[in-house]
Amino acid sequence: MKTALQMSLAAAASLSVFTATAAHAHVSVSGPAFAGATHEATFGVGHGCDGADTYRVKVQIPAGVTSVRPLDSTFGKAVLEKNAEGNVTAVVWTKPLADVLPADTNYYKLALRFKVPDAPFTTLYFPTTQTCRSEAGVETTVAWSDTSGEHGSHDADAGTPATSPAPSLFILPARSPGWNKYTVNQHVHDLSVFNDALIVWAGKAAYSANPATQSLITTEPDTEVLSEIHPGTEIWVKY
Repeated sequence: MKTALQMSLAAAASLSVFTATAAHAHVSVSGPAFAGATHEATFGVGHGCDGADTYRVKVQIPAGVTSVRPLDSTFGKAVLEKNAEGNVTAVVWTKPLADVLPADTNYYKLALRFKVPDAPFTTLYFPTTQTCRSEAGVETTVAWSDTSGEHGSHDADAGTPATSPAPSLFILPARSPGWNKYTVNQHVHDLSVFNDALIVWAGKAAYSANPATQSLITTEPDTEVLSEIHPGTEIWVKY
């Protein structure tokens, strides 16, 4: 690595800040998560349905997610749904009828803790059903279940917005300070998943979220700008 890039990395190291992202959906989830680690996810319910308050939220748990432990909320108590093998398949929070508001005025947070699958560079989808209840007692259901289209541009259909996107959580690989070597088995379109890294190298191509470092990459001889990562690519990432 050239001296100019080394100097830039040293300067960027003191400014590196990890930023958690959330899916851009009406029901969002905090992330990203790290492969094989325990993650506490917060699901945010931004609004109700056509002016009616949210009454119930059911979050489906994707395969591979284990050790699910929900938190009771001021919204309501959490109830687990399990399959015949005893695996948690969904978590349901229901607001007491007496607490349902006459209008859609509140934002709600619902949290659960779970073990993340050891599947870095993949996306977990949590299809969610939101039920609202009007002041007259009429219930409306909205399914946030679309797992196609744009969910942070990490999936194969990046660029096509999902109509009713399911909350999604991108899985990052485990890392340690310094250089980390990974083999990426998924197609990564959006390199913003490395925004907390100092630099990413794949062969002769490099990427950095730091503007000064990225500028050096574009002018460095025999160095290409890394814009996406193809399956089977070996990369080096410095954190």
